[in-house]
Amino acid sequence: MKVDPQKNKQRYFNWIEKIKGRIPDISKASSDIILKYILDMERGLNISKSSIKGARSYARLNNIRQRMVFIVKEFEERFNIKDIRVISEEQIFVFFNDMRNGKIQKKQGGIYKSVADYVKVFKSFWHWHIKVEKKKGSKIIDIAEDLDTSREKPKWVYLTEEQIKQLCDNAKYNYRMIIMFLYDSGVRSPSELINIKTSDFHKDFKEVEVRDEISKTFGRRIKLMFCSSMIKEYIKIMGIGPDDRVFDIKPTSVNKYLQRLAKKVLGDKMSLAGKKYSELTMYHFRHCSCCYWLPRYKSESSLKYRFGWKESDKIHYYSEFLGMVDTISEEDMLVDVTKTEIEQRLLKSENEKEVLLERVGMLEGQMKEILEFVKKGELVVSLN
Repeated sequence: MKVDPQKNKQRYFNWIEKIKGRIPDISKASSDIILKYILDMERGLNISKSSIKGARSYARLNNIRQRMVFIVKEFEERFNIKDIRVISEEQIFVFFNDMRNGKIQKKQGGIYKSVADYVKVFKSFWHWHIKVEKKKGSKIIDIAEDLDTSREKPKWVYLTEEQIKQLCDNAKYNYRMIIMFLYDSGVRSPSELINIKTSDFHKDFKEVEVRDEISKTFGRRIKLMFCSSMIKEYIKIMGIGPDDRVFDIKPTSVNKYLQRLAKKVLGDKMSLAGKKYSELTMYHFRHCSCCYWLPRYKSESSLKYRFGWKESDKIHYYSEFLGMVDTISEEDMLVDVTKTEIEQRLLKSENEKEVLLERVGMLEGQMKEILEFVKKGELVVSLN
């Protein structure tokens, strides 16, 4: 059974049980429509044409309910609206623009950095609303069509190979294994990492299988190029059984340890990807792993397979091409036609060389015969 480190399923059903069919602090009309939307997403019903079909994960359902309840509360308070379905296009644009420019701030202060996530949730809700009403014969205008879903790329901690080595040299044994495995495999953490079992390793621990049921996208089999022997020894030393999880960890505790370790070993300086070393988490090793493997893979599709990506833009998102160097050579400057011409000329020169060598060989043979003939002639003269 897949382990849910964030307890998303439990949190979702606890919330459903707690509200008992009515979301508190918002109007009944808005509560009813939001609950119907969330329930449809749980079942995979009335999904818009542009979205992936199927039931939404519990992590996604928690994200939807939290953001939609926030949005509805704000709409009701700011625009005196008792039913989210009557919100106007102008009102939603004013609201989300105010979130972006800081007019609307968090309760504890500070601007919202992930406004695009709120926009996307609202757009999904509105497109669901359009589809539901269309089935009833009603036409709803898409007031969310022009909403801005762009977002600033999150900052992360970039580590070089040497810095990874420094962390490993100073880390406790079990944490060293986590670092090496994450850096080598590039698996998602904690979701994929925490569900890897001993039985998922193959070919004497040189390969690891990320099963389809634990992957966010698709299952895959990854080659471990520099940590296989360490993982094999770790499992033996720790007495981990064939069906046991290899990394039975608490993500929060691991991240706190990594942050203390990084600050101690690397200092509290800023990394090239915009975050301080003291903010290091397990998630950042996926970024660093991508940077390591990017120049080593010969094809983009193979790299995407290793990391479980379907879209090529993930390569730049995760690596930002940090650590890359320009590898072009003079040979690369020769186009195929030019290279073919040069190769033909070289071949012709080789053939001509062989012919000349054959001629030289023939002349050397003839010279030997003449010398032998001359020697015989000199001998006859001397005898007479």
